[in-house]
Amino acid sequence: MSRAFVKESDGDGPDELPELPLSPHPNYVTARGLALLQRRLAGVEQQLLALPSTAVDSRLARAELAREQRWLQARLGSARLVNTRAANVLAGADSQRDVRVDFGAKVELIDDNGQRYQYRIVGEDEADPEQGRISWLSPLARALKGAQVGDSVRWSRPAGDREIELLAIDFRPDAVTD
Repeated sequence: MSRAFVKESDGDGPDELPELPLSPHPNYVTARGLALLQRRLAGVEQQLLALPSTAVDSRLARAELAREQRWLQARLGSARLVNTRAANVLAGADSQRDVRVDFGAKVELIDDNGQRYQYRIVGEDEADPEQGRISWLSPLARALKGAQVGDSVRWSRPAGDREIELLAIDFRPDAVTD
């Protein structure tokens, strides 16, 4: 068979992995989220430098790290640092009851069964519900957006809707420890 009819590379080799998907949504980040992305990129770059350049068995690892590096560079390039507390102050929110839930807020909630929750509303890359960080795109964050202390909102969940009351809002930033 002639070489003209043989596929040299199908794009699935270790040197050409498919790109990691990028979110179509604006990449809002907290200061903590931005620092975590920067730290993660630095770690990937260190790993790339540490890989032997000629070892055949490191080709896949190099391709995976290079792909993650491109993804992190894209996420950092599109990052929009948000300081919502400053926006609340500028809007005249000079007391706790005037403050409204928005990106970056840490909220304390109680549902109609008396269950208490605490979450920080963060960017997609920083979200970790088990650690109390939810994406600004989540149903809970969307339900809470614009709410004030004392407001009740409906939290639509796959397990069933809940009425939740907003008990507190805090915009003090989390420390970068992860």
